[in-house]
Amino acid sequence: MRRVPEECQRAGVALAAGPVHDLRVALRRCRSMADGLMAIDPERSWKDMKKAGKVLFRSLGGLRDVQVMTEWVQKLGPPEDPETQALLSLLGGREQEHKLVAAEALRTFDLRQWRKWSRELPRRASRVRPGSIVFKHLALERWSEAYELHRRAMRNRSQTALHQLRIGVKRFRYIVENFLPQQHQAWSPALKELQDLLGDVHDLDVLWTTATQVNAFASPESRAHWHAVIHEVREKRIARYRELMLGPESLWRAWRAQLPQGKQVQAAAVARLKLWASVLDPDFTHAQRVAELARQMFAGLAKLGLVPSSPNQDLGSILWAAALMHDVGLSKRKKGHHKLSYRLIGRITAPLGWTASDLRLTAAIARFHRGALPQSRHPALREFAVDQKKIVLHLAAILRFANALDAESGGQIQQLRIEQNDGRLVVAAAGYAPWTRAAEEIAGASYLLELVLRRPVVMAAMKATRNGNSMRRGRAASTAGR
Repeated sequence: MRRVPEECQRAGVALAAGPVHDLRVALRRCRSMADGLMAIDPERSWKDMKKAGKVLFRSLGGLRDVQVMTEWVQKLGPPEDPETQALLSLLGGREQEHKLVAAEALRTFDLRQWRKWSRELPRRASRVRPGSIVFKHLALERWSEAYELHRRAMRNRSQTALHQLRIGVKRFRYIVENFLPQQHQAWSPALKELQDLLGDVHDLDVLWTTATQVNAFASPESRAHWHAVIHEVREKRIARYRELMLGPESLWRAWRAQLPQGKQVQAAAVARLKLWASVLDPDFTHAQRVAELARQMFAGLAKLGLVPSSPNQDLGSILWAAALMHDVGLSKRKKGHHKLSYRLIGRITAPLGWTASDLRLTAAIARFHRGALPQSRHPALREFAVDQKKIVLHLAAILRFANALDAESGGQIQQLRIEQNDGRLVVAAAGYAPWTRAAEEIAGASYLLELVLRRPVVMAAMKATRNGNSMRRGRAASTAGR
């Protein structure tokens, strides 16, 4: 980010090809950084910085295209060739026009605001660790997007498909370059070659389109000659791309092998959601304790056959994520924060390995971790089918109960044991004390759990045995909801 003002000063002198290119590279690096960090940090300044950089970047785009085309014409056409001279003259005139646009964009670019972001945003970026599973997951998303564009481009080889592939590879490259230093060291030469190959193809396509639009050729023979020259150079680039990227030894396969596999994909998606929540939640240690208690409750109820199931969803992971994110609304306000948590979670784009349905379910569960009991007619539940509403109610009941256990015990309750006894659900908790105000609050929070399980929930103190290795339930117990 500090480099951008320096490059602005250099480019503003004469808007020459080299400085303009260097400024665009600096802007692109900042924008790609923001693109990656926005996935885990909802701070608005990332979006604002990316947008400001995009405006200047695009204002320089037309000038850069003309300068690149000029370089290609000089490279492909003999200096004395009439068409070469005509194309250079045409491009020279366009370059002057684009320089006026670029100069105005540089003049109005808010360097003061940019320098302010340069001080603030690096501090936020320092919270995340390059090379982590979160960034490998983000790289896998970009890999998947780019690979799909590769398959499409190899089927039809159209200009549009190859241009989109170039952008997809570039996005993948920047995530690797910015956030995966180990992979970048190994993959950088190949990624740069690919970007250069696809960039050359794009430049040649733009050059040919421009030349034909302005009818720069004196005769059909001249047109055919230039087409043959451009086509030959273009096909060499595509052939080299296919050599690198097709077959069992392709770079696509090599890269994919070093990114999350199988169950790691969903685990990495949850890690990404966890990191997002940790940036927002002012008391994330509480959320982590609640998530652990909710996990124990879910596992204990599952052994008793008292949790719903879904053939296409990992409900344990969804509950875990909801618990980790249930208090993100506290980043904005305390009153009614559960409603804000619901909205914030709902705005997230589902990470790879999750679906939009998973995320809607997570948001609804977090919505009802406190406050009024969920009703079928509630706006947060209307969109769900009957079986999904049942899941929301069950998991929200577990989360509400786990949240109360931690909030009322001040973090003292960390271990649970769930049993059935005479039609009652007995929850033994280490650190639980009956005949206290906290016990009364916990009993109230268990009411939704009683409703969905259709049985009373009994809390009991769990005390260590003499050897300290096992736990037994104390005599004192209170029946919740009475």
